[in-house]
Amino acid sequence: MNLTTPVAIEPLQRRLDYSDKYLFMGSCFADSIGGIMAESGFDVTVNPFGVLYNPASIAQSFNRMDSREPFTCADVICNEGLYTSFWHHSRFSRPSQEEFLNDANGALTAAADAFAAAGVCVVTLGTSWVFRHLGRDMIVSNCHKIVASQFRRERLSVEQSAAFLAPVVERHPEKEWIFTVSPIRHTADGAHGNQISKASLLLAIDALQDRFANVHYFPAYEIMMDELRDYRFYEENMTHPSHLAVEHIFECFRQFALDEDCSEKIRLARKQARAALHRKFQFGNTALNE
Repeated sequence: MNLTTPVAIEPLQRRLDYSDKYLFMGSCFADSIGGIMAESGFDVTVNPFGVLYNPASIAQSFNRMDSREPFTCADVICNEGLYTSFWHHSRFSRPSQEEFLNDANGALTAAADAFAAAGVCVVTLGTSWVFRHLGRDMIVSNCHKIVASQFRRERLSVEQSAAFLAPVVERHPEKEWIFTVSPIRHTADGAHGNQISKASLLLAIDALQDRFANVHYFPAYEIMMDELRDYRFYEENMTHPSHLAVEHIFECFRQFALDEDCSEKIRLARKQARAALHRKFQFGNTALNE
C-alpha cells in the first residue's frame, strides 16, 4: 500500500559537489537547508542580510551585493532604542548607529565577496506579499515592529516578481540559479491569500526558467504538500516543517543537485558535527557538570 504521493524530480544535468561554492538566500527554509549544507562541510554562505521573504527584498539584496554600495546614515532607522535598517533582519539591530553601520558594512563586504565567488545560488521565495514604507517609498525586508500606519501592504504580481529577479540572473550567466518556494505557510495572509501568494511565486519562477537556461526549480513546496501531507511532519505551530520533514526534503535536494560521490562525505561530516555538538553540551555546560 502506497501511503504517499512521491514528487517526480528531474535532477540537475551538472551535478554539484564540494568544489562548488554556494550562496543560500531567502526565507527561514533557506536557513534550514543551507544550515545542513554547512554542517555537511560544503562552502556555504547563508542569508548574509538575515532572513528575507519576498522577491523584491531578495533582489534588492543581490543588487546591493553587486554594487557594494555601503550603508550610510540615510539608511538607518531607530526603533525602541535600537538602530537598524529596512534592508536587514532584526538580528542586525545595535544600540548605536555607529555600531550598526560598522557591522552592516562589514557583513556587506563579506556577503559581496561570497556572492562573487559563488557558482551556485539557491533562492527560497517565501511570499508575494510585501510591506512598502510610505515615507521612504521602499519595499522593506523587515518592518521591525514599527507601527502599521507607516506601511502599505501589497501583493506582487507574477510579472513584478519575475521582473525583480530577472536582471540579477541576467547579470550572472556564469552562476547556476536554483529557485524554490518555501513550504512554510504564511497564516497571517489567510489560507486563500497564502495559496495565491505561493502560486504567484511558482509562476514567476516558471517564467524565469523559460527565459534562462541556468535557472532551475527544486520542488520543496510540492514535496511538503504532497509527499508529507500529514501534520506529524509539522512543528507544533502547524506551519513549519518538522525536523524529520526538513531532513527528508534535504535528502530530496541531495538527489536533485549533488553528485552521488558526496553522499558518504555528507554522512561523515554530519556525524562528526553532531558528535562535536554533543561533546560541547556534555562538557561545555558548567551548570550541567556542577
